[in-house]
Amino acid sequence: MWSYPEIDPVALALGPLQIHWYGLMYLIAFVGGWALGVYRAKSRAPWNSEMVGDLLFYVALGVIAGGRIGYILFYDLAHYIEAPLDVFKVWQGGMSFHGGLLGVTIALILFARKTHQSLLQVGDFVAPLVPIGLLTGRIGNFINGELWGKVTDSPLGMAVYDPYLQATVTKYPTQLLEALLEGLVLLILLLWFARKPRPAGSVAGLFLVGYGTFRFIVEFWRVPDQQLGYLLFDWVTMGQILSTPMILIGAGLIGYAYRKQAKG
Repeated sequence: MWSYPEIDPVALALGPLQIHWYGLMYLIAFVGGWALGVYRAKSRAPWNSEMVGDLLFYVALGVIAGGRIGYILFYDLAHYIEAPLDVFKVWQGGMSFHGGLLGVTIALILFARKTHQSLLQVGDFVAPLVPIGLLTGRIGNFINGELWGKVTDSPLGMAVYDPYLQATVTKYPTQLLEALLEGLVLLILLLWFARKPRPAGSVAGLFLVGYGTFRFIVEFWRVPDQQLGYLLFDWVTMGQILSTPMILIGAGLIGYAYRKQAKG
């Protein structure tokens, strides 16, 4: 059994200025996404490094605004109604991937119009960049000591102090599992798939299927948010409900892309 190392959420303190690991993970995500985007742009017209920088600006706004609003609406609306100023305390966590995805989709629509491309073309370009943010974001969750899995006797469990139980228990470190599956594995899968020309929409579709499937699976080991609990049949979580449309839309998008290609 291994133990949670109790990492200080503040990475660097310079007087009153505090740089939190959670925010630093977002910075690493955008820098990594920019670097990979610039590399991919070299072989994909009409993309260039300037367009990648503009794209990530749009994506950053979509992720932050959509992720925060999504978490508030999907997971803890009652709390933020009672404490509206907590909306701005993003360093404490509280970001929804599914809300961020909606925010990014709106941002990509605006960017596609600006650059005179289709949404599918832009979506295919940006899809392999996203897992970098998922990887670093889940590491940020781990550092913050949030989103733990269920109590377990498995050797994969990690000893962590539970403030609700007021005791040290062994839980699945599902943040690290998500970092592995939704981050590293999905990144490798998308880069492998996108290494050759694919019909427009298929790379974005694979991202939706891949993330939705991995998230749905991990939810079986994750503990649902305390204020929500299980929503159906004592096992269905909000994460699974939100991931199901992603899988269906992604599969439909892949099918549409290849049918369109076959028709010429």
